[in-house]
Amino acid sequence: MSATATTETKPAPPVETIKIKVDGREIDVPKMMPDWQGKLQPTTMLQACGVAGVDVPHYCYHPKLPIVGNCRMCLVEFGTPMMGPDRKPVLNPDGTPKIARSVLPYEPGTPRGAISCATPISPGMEIYPGSPATKQMRESVLESLLINHPLDCPICDQAGECKLQEYSVDYGYAASRFVEEKVHKPKHVDLGPRIVLDDERCILCSRCIRFTRDIAGDDALGFVQRGSHSTLTRYPGKTFDNNYTLNTVDICPVGALTSRDFRFQMRVWFLKESKSICTSCGTGCNIVIGSREDKVYRYEPRQNDAVNSCWMCDYGRLNYKWINREDRLTSLQGSKLAGANRNATWPRALAAISEILGQSPPGAVAIIASARQTNEELYLLKYLAAKLGAMTDSVPRMAEGDKLLLNADRNPNSTGSRLIGIAGQPMGANLPKIAADIAAGKIKTLIVFGEDVTKAGVGESLLAKLENLIVSDILPNKTTALAHYLLPGCAHAEKRGSFVNVKGRVQRFFQNVHPKGDARPEWEFLHELIRNVTGLNGFSTMEGLFNEMAADVPAFNGLTWAALGDLGVTVTI
Repeated sequence: MSATATTETKPAPPVETIKIKVDGREIDVPKMMPDWQGKLQPTTMLQACGVAGVDVPHYCYHPKLPIVGNCRMCLVEFGTPMMGPDRKPVLNPDGTPKIARSVLPYEPGTPRGAISCATPISPGMEIYPGSPATKQMRESVLESLLINHPLDCPICDQAGECKLQEYSVDYGYAASRFVEEKVHKPKHVDLGPRIVLDDERCILCSRCIRFTRDIAGDDALGFVQRGSHSTLTRYPGKTFDNNYTLNTVDICPVGALTSRDFRFQMRVWFLKESKSICTSCGTGCNIVIGSREDKVYRYEPRQNDAVNSCWMCDYGRLNYKWINREDRLTSLQGSKLAGANRNATWPRALAAISEILGQSPPGAVAIIASARQTNEELYLLKYLAAKLGAMTDSVPRMAEGDKLLLNADRNPNSTGSRLIGIAGQPMGANLPKIAADIAAGKIKTLIVFGEDVTKAGVGESLLAKLENLIVSDILPNKTTALAHYLLPGCAHAEKRGSFVNVKGRVQRFFQNVHPKGDARPEWEFLHELIRNVTGLNGFSTMEGLFNEMAADVPAFNGLTWAALGDLGVTVTI
């Protein structure tokens, strides 16, 4: 089935706008904007200020959660056109509408400051996010929030990412007037297997409650007590243990909810961050990888409304420690080289493999390429297979999914494997044929990338019959142990490339840490191997390789590496 890049042909309908002023600057704002569910609702003051490029501080508001308006941090002064007894606008001497401002001095009957997250705009409205009255309201809200907040920033995991810290500097008082003893609440609360709560830091924004109830569908959190003693807790007898609990750490604006995995591991300002993709399933959640000194410390979700919104599952978030494992394959090995492993170098190993492949008759080579490899690597392997007349396939990897983000397909690039033509129809259909041909002596050389094929029907006894077993992988397994040539590869965090998720979204990712030892990005040494075997030398850069693939693979026609951007492009599959 052919596939082409999706293009938009219908012109967008005109957007109805409302004319308002923000700090005296007149702008046109859409009358309706998407709410947390993507449904069009009347535009709020906060959204209008965002259109105007003016930041309004907020805690409880989150664009992907229901609005509750309980933190009051987004209070702003505003004005609306005055109406006379005849219900007609009252005009100034110059003919412009007279505006009734909401804060003293004010006209009788008009409101005070409004919470901008929940107040819709109206024609002629004026919003004053930079006025002295707005500044005073923000100072008062911050002073109230800080009354009982512990001053433990030096030991708080949220330091460097804390909105209470940032807003205190930007909008708060320089000194505290509070002299009474603070209210003390539970600390180091065990909410669940992955979350630790410090109730003294909680500012009662309720983001975690709304996410857990409205997004994750697990109504496990709530507030108890009243007033200054209000406390976040889990419901009695219920453990906070769904597959999305760690998203509450992301959206907590302070350091109340912390991750057991990342807690006290690293200061966030030391982390090197890069944009990447989660490889734990076919959803392809957009993430940010944080590392220091070539050690990965955490994954965090990166917003992409076409894929994962602002969220990711705990399963994918914590599936990074294998990158730092001590038993990573870091040494190039070639048992058939003269001098064996002691003299194994990339030029010698690739020259020996190239000679083997160059002398192999059609049908004597098979390639099993993991659907965890990048599009670019799969394309190079497919190109090599075409030159060798080799049978190819990928190993399916299925497990239980859920209704939110975790997909049953645990391969991140099954779609790419099918579109490029590596995978059998269906995926895995050629694996028994490859095993049978090895048993019959027809296949003498097997190339394996990123799979332990002993778990996919090609057992150790069959591998022992091969004249040449060429393997590239990251972690040791039974297949790597039997390899005649072992080429250490890279994790996705150690290279660049692209994947296609289960919905046809082509997404690129970038290198965050450096590979260890002899390990190299697979596309780099595959390019050299193809040059040695076929003489073709056109894949020396990632950008050039992707663009060459896009021109050759129908699914990617019209795409370029640059056009993918940070959020990817959807193709028809």
